[in-house]
Amino acid sequence: MKVIGLTGGIGMGKSTAAAAFRRARLPVFDADAAVHAVQAPGGAALPAIAAAFPGTVGIRDGRRVLDRAALRRAVLGDEAALRRLEIILHPMVRRAERAFLARARRSGARLAVLDIPLLLETGGAARVDLVLVVSAPGAVQRQRVARRRQMTPAQIAAVIARQMPDAEKRRRADVVVRTGLSRYHAQRALRRFMLATR
Repeated sequence: MKVIGLTGGIGMGKSTAAAAFRRARLPVFDADAAVHAVQAPGGAALPAIAAAFPGTVGIRDGRRVLDRAALRRAVLGDEAALRRLEIILHPMVRRAERAFLARARRSGARLAVLDIPLLLETGGAARVDLVLVVSAPGAVQRQRVARRRQMTPAQIAAVIARQMPDAEKRRRADVVVRTGLSRYHAQRALRRFMLATR
């Protein structure tokens, strides 16, 4: 089974690309969804997050509940705090990823996709056979993020600054799909990629 690493900066079009892979009936692992699962009410990460970041986890209906805004404030712009959070979350997400790949292999999948925003930043390229980077111009990226997320321009800039520059991601990619021209153009490029990779 060939493993494709799908990555790109915030607002670059990973979700659109992942949806195209799913429509083609390829198994897709969503690292962001795995993070949300362990941070959901009663989630496995909440006891450690509560200990590391006091005031970010409360109790509702007898279960721990994360205050996402408080956690974002606690880590944005603070590299040491962000690293503490990653030390909690990354091993849990890696376990979910390994379970996903095992299921995909058992099902006989020829291709599986790991949708991981920080794939290159965390050395994840070593775990995949091929790295596909989605990329768009910076102005398009910022416009998309502002439209879809409730983040201030300063918060958007902080997230983008923490990620590997788009030019460096494109340099390290095996395949680059441009998503800033049109949805049709990006979908066509993804279809060509899937046909060539199978």
